[in-house]
Amino acid sequence: MFGVAIVVLVFVALMIPIVAILVDSPLGRSIARRLEGGSAAAGTGEFQNLQRKVDLLEGEVEELRRHLTGMQDEVHFVQRLLEKPKASSE
Repeated sequence: MFGVAIVVLVFVALMIPIVAILVDSPLGRSIARRLEGGSAAAGTGEFQNLQRKVDLLEGEVEELRRHLTGMQDEVHFVQRLLEKPKASSE
């Protein structure tokens, strides 16, 4: 009987830091928010905010891609202009 009590005591003593780590983790915080009931509205607003940011970033990436393509065309044009005199002088 005394041995079982020690095993239970050691088990509880070892579980305290594990539970503390889990509660302080992002997963623990998420579970706490869900238990409080504030996650449904906050999660939807958060998702919409992230979706809006992703859409803006995708637009900016597309604009940068167009600029890069234009600059590549300009570089190729300048390279052809610079190579023409060499080809005609030989």
